[in-house]
Amino acid sequence: MDAAYDNDNIFARILRGELPAHKVYEDDATLVFMDVMPRADGHALVIPKNPSRNVLDIEPRDLNAVLATTQKIARAALKAFDAEGILIQQYNEAASGQTVFHTHFHVIPRWADTALRPHGGEMADPEVLKAQADKLRAALA
Repeated sequence: MDAAYDNDNIFARILRGELPAHKVYEDDATLVFMDVMPRADGHALVIPKNPSRNVLDIEPRDLNAVLATTQKIARAALKAFDAEGILIQQYNEAASGQTVFHTHFHVIPRWADTALRPHGGEMADPEVLKAQADKLRAALA
């Protein structure tokens, strides 16, 4: 992989506070916020604070931190949304479906009778995302 990290990608801009996000959780190494184009209710994104394009170039310590936070958010999402399961997705490079080139994991609550919305589909209502972020934060407490 020869592609370089782009410091102006949307997630880097969220980390710098240049763009808004419905934040759920933050620690020294990771940030969690709601996906603005959710595949299901409660769809959150977990990102490292340090720059990396994806799993192919992330530092192991950052990957460990992201995975620990992903597990924490998955458990909270299961509880907060009364989900039957949790889908965790992670894409690496454009051919896999990656559209934002900053490492991120999708944490998506799932129910057997509910189809997923398309990846990169419609923008969600900001008030709905705010309410879902509130539910996730409450489940983390």
